[in-house]
Amino acid sequence: MLTIKKVPTVVSNYQENSEKGFEGCGRNCLGKCCLPVSKLPLYAFKEDNSNLIGNSVEKSSEEQPQICFLHNLLLGQWEDRMSRGLFRYDVTACDKKIIPGRYGFIAQLNKGRHLKKRPTEFRVDKVLQDFDETKFNFTKVGQEEVLFRFEKSNDHRRRFFPTAPPVTADSDSSSVVAINVSPIEYGHVLLIPQVLNCLPQKIDHGSFLLALHFAIEAADPFFRVGYNSLGAFATINHLHFQAYYLAASFPVEKAPTRRIMTMKGREDKGVIISQLLNYPVRGLVFEGGNTIQDLSDSVASSCIFLQNNNIPFNCYAEKQARGEAIQELLDTQVNPAVWEISGHIVLKRQEDFDDASETCAWRILAEVSLSNKRFNEVKAHILEAAGFQTETEEKNRDHEGESIHDQPSPKAVAHLPQDCMVFH
Repeated sequence: MLTIKKVPTVVSNYQENSEKGFEGCGRNCLGKCCLPVSKLPLYAFKEDNSNLIGNSVEKSSEEQPQICFLHNLLLGQWEDRMSRGLFRYDVTACDKKIIPGRYGFIAQLNKGRHLKKRPTEFRVDKVLQDFDETKFNFTKVGQEEVLFRFEKSNDHRRRFFPTAPPVTADSDSSSVVAINVSPIEYGHVLLIPQVLNCLPQKIDHGSFLLALHFAIEAADPFFRVGYNSLGAFATINHLHFQAYYLAASFPVEKAPTRRIMTMKGREDKGVIISQLLNYPVRGLVFEGGNTIQDLSDSVASSCIFLQNNNIPFNCYAEKQARGEAIQELLDTQVNPAVWEISGHIVLKRQEDFDDASETCAWRILAEVSLSNKRFNEVKAHILEAAGFQTETEEKNRDHEGESIHDQPSPKAVAHLPQDCMVFH
């Protein structure tokens, strides 16, 4: 059994004493003792499975209230929690810079993120692990860390309720948005699907679709939603997605891609899959889709295959456990997860920040990537699981000139890019 001594990121102020067990309540928490009688605000999103429309989130004139989900609600509530002193440090005071070079990797010096942690033993050779109620989980989070509930509307309209009806004890739709008290960036929050069901860190079709709706409601290309699997630096085995706002293009968004896959079968769902080119981490890009459901199902099916076959969403933790990671990179204490892979690298040491270069960033991220041989093996399996087929090599050669394209950088406007894209 591979194990690695990990120092998990503290995401809640109630996390540090969790190993003592949860004795009683009195915390106004998210458990079954408190959440059913809570009066947390509720944002009800419209589940619209029609065609993805242009580059905006359309709202009818009857939808109330007229509120900007991202700027007025999510970020406004996040700043309120900052003013109340609920964060462990002021992330807005962290030094950051765009590293000169082709891709513009983003470096942040965040000394506070690795302080005051309690060591815990984690297995890194098992992506799926049973939920353990004796460990820290989000039912133990105090409700003051929660911004609002995020649930599907029951009348097909977007609505916000400052004081919502209580959650029923048997409800499976009580998803919440809470702050990450050790934030990586401005507006760093956690989306916790069906918190009362105590789901382990495991993507399913419903949870991934919920995360896509979360991104769609934000309606801003600079608000990103990410996910880490167990074995790839997820530190809490309770289903959650992470998200934050950063007004800069991620390097992965600038990388050129080549279209390599088409949907097979009679029904073309409009999902296109491409492969990243000239990027330190080998990866796939899912985009388009006739409907949100089409895109979500394609990516979720790929993730489910990886989970069921015990393949973590990156391989660096396994390299660490096997003693194969380069010591120079281990010394940086950087554990490349979803944000680092995207090109936003959180550094802990002043010297690493001062000396940051595109070469250094490339070297760190290249350690995370699968080998070309292993990547092609995994790619073939997950695409089959998602209902795709590989275009023939001849066809790829015939269209090579037109199939390679650069990703357009997001623009600072409050709407989605032309196509909804998922980096995997």
